[in-house]
Formats: sequence, C-alpha cells, structure tokens
Amino acid sequence: MKLIKGAWKILVGIKDALVLIFMLLFFSALFMALSARPNAAAMHDGALVIALDGTLVEQPAQADPLSSLSGREVLQENRVRDVVRALDAAIDDDRVKAVVLDLDRFVGGYPVAVQSVADAVGRVRAGGKKVLAYATGYTDDSYLIAANASEIWVNPMGGTLFAGPGGSRLYYKGLIDKLGVNAHVYRVGTYKSAVEPYTRADMSPEARQANEALYGAILSQWREAVVKARPQAKIDPFLNTPAEVVTAAKGDIAQANLTHGLVDKVGDRIAFGKRVAELVGTSDGRVGNFNMIHMRDWIAAHPEPSRGNAIGVITIAGEIVDGEADPGTAGGDTVSRLLLQGLADHDFKALVVRVDSPGGSALASEQIRQAILQAKAQGIPVVTSMGSLAASGGYWVSTAGDVIFAEPNTITGSIGIFGIIPTFENTLKKVGVTTDGVATTPLTGQPDVMGGTNPATDQVIQAAIENGYRQFITLVATSRRMSPQKVDSLGQGRVWIGGIARQNGLVDRFGGLDDAIAEAARRAGVDADSVYPVFLRDEPNGWVQFFESLGEEEPDNDWVSSPAGADLATRIASRQSALVEQAMSDAQRLTGGAAIQARCMECVAAGPGVATTRPHGQSLIELFFARLLG
Repeated sequence: MKLIKGAWKILVGIKDALVLIFMLLFFSALFMALSARPNAAAMHDGALVIALDGTLVEQPAQADPLSSLSGREVLQENRVRDVVRALDAAIDDDRVKAVVLDLDRFVGGYPVAVQSVADAVGRVRAGGKKVLAYATGYTDDSYLIAANASEIWVNPMGGTLFAGPGGSRLYYKGLIDKLGVNAHVYRVGTYKSAVEPYTRADMSPEARQANEALYGAILSQWREAVVKARPQAKIDPFLNTPAEVVTAAKGDIAQANLTHGLVDKVGDRIAFGKRVAELVGTSDGRVGNFNMIHMRDWIAAHPEPSRGNAIGVITIAGEIVDGEADPGTAGGDTVSRLLLQGLADHDFKALVVRVDSPGGSALASEQIRQAILQAKAQGIPVVTSMGSLAASGGYWVSTAGDVIFAEPNTITGSIGIFGIIPTFENTLKKVGVTTDGVATTPLTGQPDVMGGTNPATDQVIQAAIENGYRQFITLVATSRRMSPQKVDSLGQGRVWIGGIARQNGLVDRFGGLDDAIAEAARRAGVDADSVYPVFLRDEPNGWVQFFESLGEEEPDNDWVSSPAGADLATRIASRQSALVEQAMSDAQRLTGGAAIQARCMECVAAGPGVATTRPHGQSLIELFFARLLG
C-alpha cells in the first residue's frame, strides 16, 4: 500500500511540475508576443540607428531556435526590403533628426542588395537629413553604403581597404586521386565550372575568362557607384596600389583614408557619439551617447502596406533543392505549395516572381516553374524580378515571367547543367577490397559506388544531362523569343552581369522589386498606387518564435558600449576563413544533392564571403535508384 501511495505522489508531483512548466511557457510566450509589438516609447526624437550586423539578404534563413540559447554567436541576416523601408520612412518623419549607419559588424551582401541599401541612404541624404556612418574598418560593401552618407567616420585603429570580387577556390582533384575516388562527371556547357573542383587542380582557361569578365564588370560598377556618391574620394590608389599608399602613410591606414578623401573624420565611438549628440541631443548624460531610435522598433512601427489590390509575390531565395525547405532555401515542394495555396486563397491581380538564387536542382527548378505557369493558366500576369542572383536554376524559373526585370549588377545566365557520381573502387583496392557479381541487364547494380560505373551507365546519364540542357535551351528560346542556336551561344554555362544580359536579350528591363510590382499592376489594368504586395511565405512556428525571442536582447541606448567591430586585418581575413566551411559544403555536394543540377558556382565569390547553403535532399545515387525502380 505504501508503494502505491508513493507512486501516486510521484505521479502527482510530475503532473504539477508539467502544469507549472506549461504555465510558465505560456505566460512567457504571451509576454514575448506583447513585447514584440512596436515600442511606442522608443519612437522619440533622435537618430535612427541602422545597425547592419551580419549580412544583407533577400530572405533570411530560419535559424536553429535553440542556437540563441547555446551561447554561441549566430550570424544575423537583415532582409534588404526591411532596411530600405526603414530608411525611406525616415525621410519625411520629423522624429528622425539624423540617421546613423553602424557598419562596425557588417559582413556584406551581394551587389544588388548592397546597392539597394546604398541608394536608400542616398535618398535620405538628398531629403535633407544628415547621415553619419561609422566603422572600425570598411571593406568594399560597407564603404559603398557609407559613401552615400553625409559624414564618414573611421576608427583611428582601423581604416578602409578594398579587395574587389573574386579570390581563391578550392580544387580537390589531387586529394581525390590520392584517396582513389573516381569522380564521374556529366555536364553540358563549356563554361559550366561548377564541376571543376572535382576534375581539375586549377581553373580552366574558359572558367578564368568568364570569371575575369564577370568580376571585372562587378568591380567597375562598384567603382562607378562610389565615385558618383562621393566624387571627392580618390579610390584608385587604394584599388591599384594599396601597398604603396599604406607604406607612404607609415602604416596609418585611417590617416591615408583621410588624406585621400575616403573619410571625413577619424575618431573612436566616443568621439562619433559626441558628434551625433550635437545633432540629435542626449538624455542620459553619459559621454558619447545620444538619443537613439533602434532599427528593430522602427521597422516594426512601419509595416508593409496591406490595403488595396493584392499582387502576389513568391520569393525563390537561396539554393533550389528538392522537397521541403525552410526560408533561405528554395525547396521545390515548399515554393510550389506556397504559390498554389496563395493562388487559391487570394484574388491576386498579378504575380511577381522574386528570384535571388544561384540555382540548384534542375528537377525542383522545373517543379517551381510549372507552379508559376498555373498563375498564367488562370489569366494572371506574371512578372519576374531578379535580385542579386538569378543564375542557372534561378534563370530556369525566371523564364516563366512575361517580362524580366533585373538590376545592372544582377548575376544571371549560367545556362547549363551537370551531375557528379563518386565511386570508390580504387579506394577499396588500396585496402585489398574488390567487388564482383552477376548482372542481368546493363544497368544492374548501377551506379555501383563500390565497383565503379560501366560505359552503359555513363552513356545513359550523359544523354540525360544533354537532354536536360536541350530542355533548358528550349524553354529559354521560347520565353525570350530566340532561336535555340542563339540561346546556346549565350548559354554553355556562361555567367552574365545584368547589364550585359539585357544587351543579350536575357533580361527585358532594369528595375527592382517595386518596379516589377508596378509593371504587374499595369499589366493587370489597375493603378500602381492602389496595389500592395502579398509575400507568400510560411510563418515560423509559434514555439520557434518563442525560443528565438528568449535569445533576443532588448536594445538599449548605450552607443559607446555596443558591440564593436573587428580590426581591418581581421575583417579581411574573415572572408577567407569561409573557405573551410566551403570545403565541407563541396564535400557534401560530391556525395549528395540533386541528380541533375543547374547551379552557378561563380556566384559565390561575388557575395559576402560566407559559406553557401549546404546540400539538401536525396543524393544523386538515391534518386537514380528511385528512377530505375519506377
């Protein structure tokens, strides 16, 4: 009897503990939800602080909900249109006395994303408001944004240096040979260099030619944008002879920047804070602090419009993969589901397809394109809006639009496909393991990762790749009203900058997302001023939002003690440290990923220097077996 009573007490105790835990979680979630509303008290007069910690992206990835509680730093991702909306809202709001660009922890972004924010900064300045930029060290991306400011400040221990797009890629041919791995490559496209890390020890002449043209165009456009925003800056010596310039300044990079007109003031965070306080005032009496309006509160107080005629916007951001995927990666099933459900739930006047992707799975790309075509089948106009990237599979899905908008520095094209199967017969021989067996057909047991592929398998897969390329060429030719021969001459895996792509007929017009929405409204026969975008997306799970909120820190008004950036040398080196993560990503792609891929690898070096999305979904071998088995 005592045993039963003891057990009962334990059960009651567990029940009470669970009830208490769930009550705590419920009220914590309720508190966080209420706290997430715009902070009215924070909307006072002061300086709007645009702290671009982390990167600029089209669609932030969904972070691990528990990562914020682990104590390790998570790279923040800032949605470009949120930052632009915040800046534009500041132009005519009298509460914003000045705008502060805190670029101390800014990692960067792709050219279109950075240029969009830089242009918005320029509009604030043109509207008559002071914009002050601060960083310990500026690199290409942060300086382009800062160049549009009224005053540029740099820490005396930091400075400004420019690296330009490009850099080293890892090539694994030597390692693969030493390990005895046989990388079977199937591809179409002279310039399709995505497979070269597994087949060569260096860059092919064709890839070098294409990359030099691409990166040269990006650098040229960057230089033109900086010179236009800040004509007094003598940037050419820092681009062409940086060693001589720094040596002449006896290693004082910040002073060299000042001498050449790249910056206006050299000072630390305290000195900068005093300058801002002169413009907007301070209420706490602490030296170096000023009245601040935090970007998070400001964005929450200025939500996206939600009245008028609805224009659907489906975002295809990140690597295109098979199956479901979280935001920041374009899962074929996910994007198709969101689009088809959106068409069923809303009375859209038109559809805008926003593409910011280097491509990925050809199968998923076609799945998404077919879903877009359902909007056309309903008589809805479709407009494609290219962001920073719309290459390979990203261009594949773009062809579904009636008209294609891009920016001059959009990276697009890369019309070509490939596939890779690694086999390990030579690796096994090194340790005395061999394979043998009986085959009833040429494809029995194929692709045999342990014994190697046979000629029939290689021929079948190569034929399938070539057929996929013909499909790619055909849909582009039909969409762009070109001959297949013309598209083939523009294809072959060649990557184009937006300006050249327009000349080649791969793009129709220059413009951003707002221009595409306005064009969609025009094609739908409605006034552009009467429409609003409905972004089709999955809302984060309530528990995910709850755990994320637990790790968020409430912003305070302490400018001086806010996290500072790394020194200039560390900032430059941090881009190269991403090569380690890139190696892991490349290794996964060798053994997994979609069966037929339309992916642009040249795009990586034009970005912020952080690791690309890791492969997702079934491996090539799994898909091949699945297809053979019906």
